[in-house]
Amino acid sequence: MLSKALLRLGASAARHPWRVIAAWLVATSLAVLAAVAFGGRNADAMTAPGLDSQRAAELIERAGTGQEGMTAQVVVTPLDGAATFFDHDGARTALTRLQTEVKRLPHVLGTSDPAGALDAGGDTAVRGDLVSADGRIAVVRVQYPDQSRLSGEDLDALVELGDRLRTELPLRIEMGGNLFYAFSDADGGVSELIGILAAAAILFLAFGSLVAAALPIGMAVFGLTVGVATMTVLAGVTDVPTFAPVLGSMVGLGVGIDYALFVLARHREYLARGLDPHEAAGRAVATAGRPVVFAGGIVVVSILGLAVANVPFMTVGGLAVSIVVLTMVVASVTLLPAFLGAAGPRLARTGRIGRALQTRKLGRAARRQDPAGAPPAGAAPAAGWRRWIGHVSRHPVPYAVGAAGLLLAATLPVLGLRVGLPDDGSLPHSRTERRAYDLVAEGFGPGTNGPLVIAADPAGDPGVLDRLVGAVAADPGIASVAPTHIDRATGIATLVVFPTTSPQDKATADTIARLRTDVLPTAIGHGPASAHVGGAAASLSDVGRRTSQRLPVFVAAVLAMSFLLLTLVFRSILVPLKAVLLNLLSIGAAYGVMVAVFQWGWGGALIGLEATVPIVSFIPMFLFAILFGLSMDYEVFLLSRVREEYLRTGDNGTAIVEGVSGTARIITSAALIMVAVFLSFAVAEDPSTKMFGLGLATAILIDATVVRMVLVPATMTLLGRTNWWLPKWLDRMLPRGPVGTDDTGAESTGEAPPPRLIDR
Repeated sequence: MLSKALLRLGASAARHPWRVIAAWLVATSLAVLAAVAFGGRNADAMTAPGLDSQRAAELIERAGTGQEGMTAQVVVTPLDGAATFFDHDGARTALTRLQTEVKRLPHVLGTSDPAGALDAGGDTAVRGDLVSADGRIAVVRVQYPDQSRLSGEDLDALVELGDRLRTELPLRIEMGGNLFYAFSDADGGVSELIGILAAAAILFLAFGSLVAAALPIGMAVFGLTVGVATMTVLAGVTDVPTFAPVLGSMVGLGVGIDYALFVLARHREYLARGLDPHEAAGRAVATAGRPVVFAGGIVVVSILGLAVANVPFMTVGGLAVSIVVLTMVVASVTLLPAFLGAAGPRLARTGRIGRALQTRKLGRAARRQDPAGAPPAGAAPAAGWRRWIGHVSRHPVPYAVGAAGLLLAATLPVLGLRVGLPDDGSLPHSRTERRAYDLVAEGFGPGTNGPLVIAADPAGDPGVLDRLVGAVAADPGIASVAPTHIDRATGIATLVVFPTTSPQDKATADTIARLRTDVLPTAIGHGPASAHVGGAAASLSDVGRRTSQRLPVFVAAVLAMSFLLLTLVFRSILVPLKAVLLNLLSIGAAYGVMVAVFQWGWGGALIGLEATVPIVSFIPMFLFAILFGLSMDYEVFLLSRVREEYLRTGDNGTAIVEGVSGTARIITSAALIMVAVFLSFAVAEDPSTKMFGLGLATAILIDATVVRMVLVPATMTLLGRTNWWLPKWLDRMLPRGPVGTDDTGAESTGEAPPPRLIDR
């Protein structure tokens, strides 16, 4: 059985700690070396098979125009604010030099020619979208091949050139484009350090010992290093999205420290009972390690379930994050017990500062129970939680109704959820991409930052292109249409069109939909010709629509899987059903908070959000996968303890009070750690990272407080003994293997469990 295997594994690691630690050091070194030797750089490929934008990209690739590749733009304006390119010869000469140097960069296929347009005369039609009408702003558009032939070195070369030319030319130079989006390093580093320091402080307050606080941090750092290095190796084989390392670090630190906290707390309990450190470590892994394995498994399976969206970058991103979580699970049952064995009996002791903190807690508890000041026998920090859970259990109806109403109210903003992708206009002004975006919008209009590329195959119809250009130009959502490019070999035509609205504006998505459903079909007619709308804005709009369509299927699959696993773990029908419904409430409330902050702007300044933005299209699905798995961590850990108490006493009320209060300090400490880690990422520059950080932090905070400490005891009290009801026919069907509950009670308490409540 799983418990016995974990018992042997934990005890063996604790008896031979230096062997296990050495093995992890070797594994970590090999992972880092493999990442250096074979790893790749993260890149975003926001495409998916079967989408209209993907068909447009395939047509463009057939035509060989180069427009299927990556692009960048260098936006310049004279440093003299009163000068324009019309009347400043030095600025025009500098612009010509800049174009020449950009063309010389590796892999650059070509650039636009604003200097040539200026030399051709002042005709607006000639200048097009290269020089603004007032002559103050010029754009050099840089064309690269497709992403598979590029790397982060191409972005580095462009940025280094810009840095050098800023010191040599009388121009203000800003840069942007999807080359930056694909190869910019994701936020991290500082956020991870802040999260680790916050976690260390919370662990010290929870245990009152520097040694006890250091062990979960050390285990998490080992696991995170191996997981991220493995992710880097994966990036050498396929495109791993740029958000994956940030999300992997965020989730990996959170779950790693949480899992270690659960096992460490049990280990200290066994040490307090007088067990040998090696035996205590083995038993801790056998009891607390079992919920860790199941909870981690649920997280991994939930994240891997993102494959149902049929969006490759989400599938690969989910796989990358799952690797980090799986590494943390393995570390929790191997590396951590080795640390526990190496620490020996020192973990049973509390440092001077920790003793002072605990003495204050005990003193306050004693004064509340005995006005004379005599500390009651057996007083413990859990006494406060026991009183609170007992209070909730005595008044279950008002607490259940009030807490559920609060979460439903927090969920209401979800009705206004709008998915999309924040463009460079949502980045802070400290970023060159934001400054380039603002200059382009100022000089040419907001839609110039998100051009659409229409790919058309006339299929022998000579008049279709004229009709197509006229119909597109007449659409109210289109500001201008660039000259048509026709490939002589294939006859495929490409039209670059500029919407009147910014890439993240809902009106742009409406324009794309209108072009596809009305404008293009009307212009083409019923002949063999075809036309498709592509470009970055169209691709992201398509991905958002697909993820929204697949989200219900994904949610149903995760709910069904979680219900089944919890039924196997706890051999109950109502406990898993309640867990699924309560997790939905906490996740829905987190979604509501995200809408209020990012779309409505409530409190956005607190996390450095400079403008309202839509929710990134793929984040709701990712968050659901991660949050549902993380919520199950607490559910499995808490209910395992409640189940143990129920098997020991046979009394539902006692089991709820003792089980919840016995895990409350650990759950709240674990939640505070996760919230601290996630919030450290919510202040990052990138809006997507902010959304991940705030969404995860909000959901975990709600889940560990309102749900676990209020709704769970209230609803379990109302359900009474039916919490553990299981039909007889289903009891016979369910396997008794490692997920059964017979071993839970007997193994953790040494007592024979009372009969289960089974429907006869």
